[in-house]
Amino acid sequence: MQLQDILYSQGFGTRRICAGLIQQGWVAVHSAGSLEPVVCLEPAQNLKEQGLVLRVQGQDWPYHAKAYVMLNKPAGTECSQKPSAYPSVYTLLPAPLRQRPGKSAVSGVQAVGRLDQDTTGLLLLSDDGQFIHRMSSPKKHVPKVYQVTVRHPVDAAQVECLLAGVVLDDDPKPVRAVACVQRDAHRIDLTLTEGKYHQVKRMIAAVGNRVEALHRARIGGLELPADMAPGQWRWLGLDELALLK
Repeated sequence: MQLQDILYSQGFGTRRICAGLIQQGWVAVHSAGSLEPVVCLEPAQNLKEQGLVLRVQGQDWPYHAKAYVMLNKPAGTECSQKPSAYPSVYTLLPAPLRQRPGKSAVSGVQAVGRLDQDTTGLLLLSDDGQFIHRMSSPKKHVPKVYQVTVRHPVDAAQVECLLAGVVLDDDPKPVRAVACVQRDAHRIDLTLTEGKYHQVKRMIAAVGNRVEALHRARIGGLELPADMAPGQWRWLGLDELALLK
């Protein structure tokens, strides 16, 4: 693939902008087997994408045909590119991830489902439409684990109701938790395979309690790493992607 097309595919701007970056000496490439990145001045130079690391304006960027990243969503952020009241989670990502070209009018990585502005924890983002559908569709039954802190002490009857199913006001069909593990009097781990609007909060309200704090800790077999601070993001490795299948 030509270098300018590689830069374009990674979200560094239009092909013209990418060609300009190359011609001005702002792009070096570090391919498999090379010890140091080499400055390239020819936009049409052909390179193998596999194992390629770009250095654009001094910043290293590994080539990814598709973007799969995780973010530790902080409180007070919205999972929208056009937020209404709080900062967007997309502002926590580098510009190339937000600008990656797509087949539709919407470009850049997209959140796999949404978390409320006050909900924290594991958020996946990708530019792979099939991956987004597979991870967010209720028909795929991907389990998601939420750590829930509630206002009033949890009793056995509430746990039983959550497992048996509760009726929400907009759907006559009961929704239930796949698992509900009580950690202490005010904390439970709730596992769901659906993603209805404000589902956890509404389920907890339906059993006579109230959510005080909500944190998503796991999707499928992938857990949020303990060393990821709120607001941090990183690429998913092949082993982590396998945990999501």
